[in-house]
Amino acid sequence: MSSEVARILAAAARGEFPPADGSTTIVPQPSGRDAGVLSFTAHSVVFLDEDPEWIRAELAAASTDPLVASMTPRFHAALTARTGRHANTVDLMTVAPALPGEPGIELREIEDQEHPRVARALKYRDEVRVWAADGGVLILGRGVAGRWEVAVEVDEDVRHRGLGRALATAARHLTPDTVVWAQNSPGNARSVRTFQAAGYRPVGAELLLVAG
Repeated sequence: MSSEVARILAAAARGEFPPADGSTTIVPQPSGRDAGVLSFTAHSVVFLDEDPEWIRAELAAASTDPLVASMTPRFHAALTARTGRHANTVDLMTVAPALPGEPGIELREIEDQEHPRVARALKYRDEVRVWAADGGVLILGRGVAGRWEVAVEVDEDVRHRGLGRALATAARHLTPDTVVWAQNSPGNARSVRTFQAAGYRPVGAELLLVAG
C-alpha cells in the first residue's frame, strides 16, 4: 500500500481525515483496476488517471454545492462517459481494527479457485480467501489500493440469528492487516446495522469505476 490513495485510507482508518474545507484532492489511480471517488466530511478524493483540469471542470458543472459535487449522478455520468468504465453504487465505507485470536465461529475454507463465490471475488480483489459457515460465507481479499476488505453473505432462511455479525467479526480475527474494511450499500440498512454491531466504524463514502 504505497500509493497516495493507500495513504489517505490508512490515515482515515486511524481517524485522521483530509481537511473539511470543501475541496477535492485529485490523485493517480493506485492500479489499472482501481479508480473512483472517495467522499469524506467536506472533502473528496478522485483517484483517476485523467486530466485534473477536466475533472475540476466537471465537478464545477455537476452541482452548485462543492460539498456534494463529487457524489452527484451528473459527475459520475461524466466519469463513465470519459473512461468507458461503469459506476458501481455509492457505498458507505466502514473500517474496524483487527482482533487477536481465532474467530468465535466455525469456518471451513474454500480453496477451489473455480468456486463461483471465489471467481466472482477475484474480479474485484486480489489474494482472495473464502470461508463457509453453516448458512453463510465470508470473503476476504485485497481491494482498493491493497486494503483488506471483507464481504459476507447469509442465507435467507438463517437471517436474524446473528450469523452476519459473527461473520463480520470473524473477519477482524482473520485479516492479515491491522484493520479490515467493508463497503455497505446505504439502503441495505440490515447490512449497515450488522457491520456496525460488529465494530465497524463509518468513515466516508465511495464510488468505484469498474472496467469491462
